Amino acid sequence: MLRGRESDQQAIDVLLDQARGGHSGVLVIEGEPGIGKTALLAYAEERAQDMDVLRGLGIETEADIPFASLHLLLRRRLDRLDTLPGRQAAALAGALGVAPTRSDDHFHVGLAVLSLLAELAEDRPLLCLVDDAHWLDQASARALRFAAHRLHAEGIVMLFGTRGGFDSAGLPERRLTGLNDQSAAQVLADAAPALTGPMRMRIIKESAGNPLALLELPHTTGLPAYDHSPLPLPERLRLAYAARIGLLPPDAQTALLVTALADDGDLDVIRRTCAELGIEPAALGAAERSGLVRIAGRHVWFAHPLMRAASFQLSTYDQRSEVHRILAGLLADRPDRQTWHLAAAATGPDETAAGALEEMARRARDRGANVSAAAAFERAAELSEDPELKGRRLLAAAVDATEEGQLQRAQQLIEAATGLVPDASARATFPMLRARIAFGRGDPNLAHDLLLKGAADVTADDRAAAGLMVVEAARNAHRLGDADRLVEAAARLRALDLRAEDDLDLARQSALGTALLLTEGPGAALPIMRELVTKGRQITSDMHSRRINASYFALQTGDFQAAWEIARAAADECRANGEIGKLAVLYITLATSEIFLDRFTDAMATASEGLQLTAETGRPSRAGCMHGILAWIAAARGDADRCAELATAAHRHYDANGIVNGLAWAQWAQALLDLGQGRFAEALDRLEGALAGPVGHRFQAVHFAPDLIEAAARLGLPADGPLRHYETWAAASGLEWAQAVAYRCRALLEPDGDRAHEYFRAAVRLHAGSGRPWESARTALVYGERMRRERQKSAARTHLRGALETFQRLDARPWAERATNELRAAGDTSLSAAGADSLSTLSPQELQIVRLAAAGRTNKEIGAQLFLSPKTVSYHLYRAFPKLNVTSRAQLGGLDLGVVP
Repeated sequence: MLRGRESDQQAIDVLLDQARGGHSGVLVIEGEPGIGKTALLAYAEERAQDMDVLRGLGIETEADIPFASLHLLLRRRLDRLDTLPGRQAAALAGALGVAPTRSDDHFHVGLAVLSLLAELAEDRPLLCLVDDAHWLDQASARALRFAAHRLHAEGIVMLFGTRGGFDSAGLPERRLTGLNDQSAAQVLADAAPALTGPMRMRIIKESAGNPLALLELPHTTGLPAYDHSPLPLPERLRLAYAARIGLLPPDAQTALLVTALADDGDLDVIRRTCAELGIEPAALGAAERSGLVRIAGRHVWFAHPLMRAASFQLSTYDQRSEVHRILAGLLADRPDRQTWHLAAAATGPDETAAGALEEMARRARDRGANVSAAAAFERAAELSEDPELKGRRLLAAAVDATEEGQLQRAQQLIEAATGLVPDASARATFPMLRARIAFGRGDPNLAHDLLLKGAADVTADDRAAAGLMVVEAARNAHRLGDADRLVEAAARLRALDLRAEDDLDLARQSALGTALLLTEGPGAALPIMRELVTKGRQITSDMHSRRINASYFALQTGDFQAAWEIARAAADECRANGEIGKLAVLYITLATSEIFLDRFTDAMATASEGLQLTAETGRPSRAGCMHGILAWIAAARGDADRCAELATAAHRHYDANGIVNGLAWAQWAQALLDLGQGRFAEALDRLEGALAGPVGHRFQAVHFAPDLIEAAARLGLPADGPLRHYETWAAASGLEWAQAVAYRCRALLEPDGDRAHEYFRAAVRLHAGSGRPWESARTALVYGERMRRERQKSAARTHLRGALETFQRLDARPWAERATNELRAAGDTSLSAAGADSLSTLSPQELQIVRLAAAGRTNKEIGAQLFLSPKTVSYHLYRAFPKLNVTSRAQLGGLDLGVVP
């Protein structure tokens, strides 16, 4: 019986009941050793007699073996692999070591786990238990987190037990604390009914409500004398287990050591190892009878992880080395496990083991398991006798540690490798890594200096490497909105005089074009950028960084359709290949172009999905921009609370990493909200403040200049600088809609009424057929307002009705309200409330699913594209039907659903 855990049991019961009803749920149960996590997982299993159950475990000695824990969880269900989409099945088979791997498979593994769990849940609800999640290898943890985040309507429950150290990445958590004195007394009475007096009270007090301590401490002899600094509870429990192990015969103790070191508890491997040590099978039986281990099927488990630690710590180094040597010989069919045992058996430099570790590290890297790769490279370096080999392996470990954001570890590895790597091409990696570490620690200025200094140091030996570092410095400066440093990097690039045909050429031109925009203006820069866009359109596959550059420059030039098409093609390819990690940055361009193409609903769907992917793929630096874009959409639609929440999140990301793109969107969003609600002074203050900071050098500053000008005009203030800035860009862009907006801005600031009307008429003429309904409606609104004030009510109504129709279609509520009020003031009494656009009632995910279904995709195909299970697709699809007033998929084809993915 579990004492004092009624609310935790109830939470589990709710999840299980929801799964029986077809809904999925996840819970991470966290607490110190012995607090009851495993007991609650056992309770869940007991209550799930009508469900399918998968059991997984994190094992400390396997924490550096890629996908070891995932294999333990799924090994008995791999016969269902053939039910998965081909690429997912291949990726999961490769991860689990039963098929070759591809270097771009690692996100497909998470998709495959999701699909396999959903497939298993088709038969009956599924309970997935993962204990000791803090010891999951990182590759398994990533795949399981990805699947957990994507669960919705499959009938699956996932429970994780962890001491802490498991990155739950936003999954629901429940923290266990010690039992109260009453429950603790009940547990102790159950465990040791004869225990009374002072010792009973002492155990209740020193247990701090830890159930395992209450069960074990009464059976421990030789408790340390009480003082004011008792041993930490896990150490005391370990000593208790050590005392129990010490009572076993020597052979049984050795059998426990073999079990502790045999990774996944394979009974056959343990028995064969014991046989080579001359230990009879009965020894393992004695260990089982002691209650320290349990044997279930073909596997042996410790009753508690602290028992494994106690067995390990009671052994000698020589004993452990001998067991590792035997295990390495028995595991030839499991190369990763064999390699770690080979390394653990080494007593000094061992190039055979080091070489095997390096091969393992490269396999881990190919599977996306950078943490495991770093550990293998580092251990290979420890076993290396040759200094250069040692240095190269340490440097490789630093690369993988940096990739996973383990910045302190990476810094230590870099320092250890310094001076050991002689050639310039490898030495060029040092400043790149140091710069990434500095940037990750929030010191972008140091990162910039490290890159430029590193480039200077290697220029004579490797100009291409120097160019790469300077390009990276330019990118960092641009991301940070630091114009001076960007110009400095561009000057260094020109001085390098790199060959036009080398692989760096497009990146070099990108940096130079961006700097030229700052130094000589859009007239000089935009023609170069348009050329880069043309080259980007010619790239038909792979080369994502070049396509990202091209789509970004399309935004700079105002060619939003080209930006969308280039980014969309690259994103589709990434989806098809499972390269999910590259999608987040592409979604920034997609969502941005959708805003400027006046597809606000699409932009919200794209940015929402992108925000989810930034969390799932470990790319938080992209989240700030997603928050900022979503804040802008909320502002355009008048959702003040949502805008404030999202803008605050974007500001928080900027404070953490200095990346200015999200800040630019957030500051513009807050000003747009003020402008739409008539707070002109506040809008002007925000935009002038944004121009004075790093945002002033971002492309958003061009596009919010008209908002600043409108706010200034409403207050009767000049805005000559922003007007010149926008007119210069509009002229260089050659775009009719941009010139139309420029005329609108000049009209707003023009004191002469006749000339103002000339500018307005020119703006309206250019808007016709030039795209950008949002800007056209903004022009129609302010022109209609002016006409109404001048008592030209009939003409005013024509412009105001057109503006109102567009604002209603875009669900831009503050602007629609302004147009409605002006129409009433202009004498229009025929107004009626507009019905809600049915698309705006859909959630971002429902919109994507409905569009794909309308295009004829099956639920399984939609799930593969959106990284969802088919059941979740079905759930969202049938929630969307009533909102669209349809009852079947066939009817979707008759609806105007916008751009179908």
